[in-house]
Amino acid sequence: MPPKEGDRAPDFTLPDQDGAAQKLSSYRGKWVLLYFYPKDDTPGCTREACALRDEHAAFKRLGTAVLGVSPDPPRKHARFAAKHELPFTLLSDEERKVLRAYGVWGKKKFMGREFMGVHRRSFLIDPEGTIARYYEKVKPDAHAAEVLADRRRLGKGTRS
Repeated sequence: MPPKEGDRAPDFTLPDQDGAAQKLSSYRGKWVLLYFYPKDDTPGCTREACALRDEHAAFKRLGTAVLGVSPDPPRKHARFAAKHELPFTLLSDEERKVLRAYGVWGKKKFMGREFMGVHRRSFLIDPEGTIARYYEKVKPDAHAAEVLADRRRLGKGTRS
């Protein structure tokens, strides 16, 4: 079960694409888009990442950090980020602990086959570490614009 809007975002520490430990709570005082995606370099995941890349300046103006999470290892994230010039952090959850904590790891169906995998979902976290918006139905091409519209509605709300 994913955390709900108004819940405290579960804290975690995961390695980024460079192997450095990143802790969610170190982003307190900033808005964070925490987006979960199945796999680097697949069509939908690439479209979503590139749309977020293309809007990165707008996210920065609104004081919003973007963190992508998948079970891919850091070295694969590094290749994906370099190939698509992604200016934000990708986090590796190979043990799937964070994926489970956020309720995004579960049964999926594709072409009549059932398997366990990552559901494409996102959480917009406010500067106090509370989930302001939960995105259950993420469309890769439209997600960046949707989140930016919500951020503008919610106001700046950043601390210096």
